[in-house]
Amino acid sequence: MASWRQRSLFLNRDEQDRNFKPPASTEKKNGNTKRIKRNKVQQRGVIVMAEEEALRKQADTVRRLKQEKASPEEITKQVSKLLEMKSAMHPEEGKHKFVLKTPKGTRDYNPKQMAIREKVFNVITQCFKRHGAETIDTPVFELKETLTGKYGEDSKLIYDLKDQGGELLSLRYDLTVPFARYLAMNKISNIKRYQIAKVYRRDNPAMTKGRYREFYQCDFDIAGHYDIMIPDAECLKIVHEILCALQIGDFLIKVNDRRILDGMFAVCGVPDTKFRTICSTVDKLDKMAWEDVKNEMIGEKGLAPEIADHIGEYVRLHGGLSLIEQLLQDPKLSQNKLAREGLEEVKQLFKYLDLFGISDQISFDLSLARGLDYYTGVIYEAILLQEPNDHVEESVGIGSVAGGGRYDGLVGMFDPKNRKVPCVGVSIGIERVFSIMEQKMEASEEKIRTTETQVLVASAQKKLLEERLKLVSELWDSGIKAEILYKKNPKLLNQLQYCEETGIPLVAILGEQELKDGVVKLRDVVTREEVDIFRGKLVEEIKRRTHKPFQGGAAPCHHQKGGHWASTLQLMPLHIASCLALLCTQLFWDAPAL
Repeated sequence: MASWRQRSLFLNRDEQDRNFKPPASTEKKNGNTKRIKRNKVQQRGVIVMAEEEALRKQADTVRRLKQEKASPEEITKQVSKLLEMKSAMHPEEGKHKFVLKTPKGTRDYNPKQMAIREKVFNVITQCFKRHGAETIDTPVFELKETLTGKYGEDSKLIYDLKDQGGELLSLRYDLTVPFARYLAMNKISNIKRYQIAKVYRRDNPAMTKGRYREFYQCDFDIAGHYDIMIPDAECLKIVHEILCALQIGDFLIKVNDRRILDGMFAVCGVPDTKFRTICSTVDKLDKMAWEDVKNEMIGEKGLAPEIADHIGEYVRLHGGLSLIEQLLQDPKLSQNKLAREGLEEVKQLFKYLDLFGISDQISFDLSLARGLDYYTGVIYEAILLQEPNDHVEESVGIGSVAGGGRYDGLVGMFDPKNRKVPCVGVSIGIERVFSIMEQKMEASEEKIRTTETQVLVASAQKKLLEERLKLVSELWDSGIKAEILYKKNPKLLNQLQYCEETGIPLVAILGEQELKDGVVKLRDVVTREEVDIFRGKLVEEIKRRTHKPFQGGAAPCHHQKGGHWASTLQLMPLHIASCLALLCTQLFWDAPAL
């Protein structure tokens, strides 16, 4: 208990505190401090109100999208944005409410989607191998210097990496530049290669259109000194084979030549220094109307209106051999050495394509530019043609699915002595193809198997786990894809239902009587037919029932012309040996494997 003296001192000190008056300077300082604090509080209040208003609008956006039944991708995107805004307003709460998602422009693939992807990859790989290609692999990131200056205006889309070791690194933008670096490093001057791998671009992704920041490319390239247009024709044949085999719809392959483009720019009056930048603008014609492209040429690139109009007269042209003949007679274009050289070689290319029987789906198109700086000769791009389709959304069913061309100078950029290795290649845009196939399969309600299991080892009675384990091990050792359920005494009905759900075609059923007789009851899941098979003959019987004949040839395409030999009569100016070689090769590519 406090003494009287302690209480008195406390009361006196309290009274002194109440009567204390600070100096005038201190009062002024305290007043300023209070005013500053008050202003900060008011400002913070305004910020909070603005954040709450933005949060409310974002929530309204999410509700509106759900009411309008917008695409799941768009709803997910806006919901993620809403959650991020909430997390920013309440950081302490956000620590406990971390939003799990993939980075922008990327996605996960579930087992069904992966099954479709593997099917697509298999079709493409078999085509590449059928044409005699061997495969390589290169690092997913390269020295930044390796990639710099190879992509023109698209260089801004390259992902740069931070590295503590002192090297400036970038994620690969495509597979072509790393391939050229590989050739130069290893002093390789002759190879036919394919590569399937991921590349990375800081693009604005359109997920429903199959455009991502991380995606696969499937590349086929031929490097070496060969007679003109023969390797180029094979690359176009490969594109045709793959798109026919995938059956994703009608398509058209556009062809042009960078020399023709440069010649066209020259005769139209484009300054030499603006060739590449104008080429990048022309490359946007597949996404923009001509008027928008023209405005960009004039407004952003500083081109005179009359020059842009002159370019417009040319880029509207597209056709076949007759157009090439017409341009060879053009009074201006035919006088340009580069343009004439390009036209002569494209004319030769079309004759080879006619031998391959695919010229009906090839269009010589002067609007095709392909903005990458490393192309030096023929360029091409495959597009899906727009047509009514109930199975595929409009946003998915159209666009470029393959592209490529000749890049004779790229390898020399990496060689100290600038030794050039002529190269030509094509890249298949697998993500767009996959998006279309995925939606088609969903619309058709086709059941997709996610495993390749041929047989389930089952038991009809209890206490047969050891026998099931022995049998499944025998099947694995014999190369049979087999499974068991991970239960000691599973019910037979559950085992059969599992087969129906997963698409397993056969069930090997063990029972006490079967074990005594040395047989296994083999059941067909679809027909429910059962037959006793001697244990020693089981592997052979399973292989016989699940064997699928190998289809090694290119899938027939309903656009392809039938009379390869008849078209030869129109090609008398071509060297006879070249014609016969191309025709015979065409027959082998189209024929099923023996």
